[in-house]
Amino acid sequence: MRKYERPSFVPASVTQAGYEKWLKGRAIAHVKRDKKRGNLLATVEAYKAAIHCAASLSEGRDYYTGESLDWALVGSYSNEQSKIHGRRYKAKLALLPSVDHVEDGRGEANFKICAWRTNDAKHDLTHDDFVALCRRVVEHFERSNKLNTTSHRGTATVQNS
Repeated sequence: MRKYERPSFVPASVTQAGYEKWLKGRAIAHVKRDKKRGNLLATVEAYKAAIHCAASLSEGRDYYTGESLDWALVGSYSNEQSKIHGRRYKAKLALLPSVDHVEDGRGEANFKICAWRTNDAKHDLTHDDFVALCRRVVEHFERSNKLNTTSHRGTATVQNS
């Protein structure tokens, strides 16, 4: 058995080599970012181990929403396509598995796996702050919907001529 065996929920279209490439790429990116934040003890090997552990424990699901992630999308992100197509491109990759820091990246490697969309929304919030924000969004939406069921209050649309 390999050290970083591709989890069983990752489809066969993502080969062992593809999984290891994703794992290494995510580890390198997070080490680079965390070293800039002052974590001089961050290593690619420790991060690979922590990310693999988080992936395995995820059982293929987003830690925050419970949604099934689309592991077939691993390795498919293109920065160039993202720049060209913007939102439409990103929407197609909403369930792309991504690696989220549990802490601020200055301590021991500690990650959760979640959808790219979720990670983008969470950004650098703590888990508790993110949950509190989500609750405020839902509460506001529900209050606003009771007041005005036909449109979203405060929404403006600009049409180009």
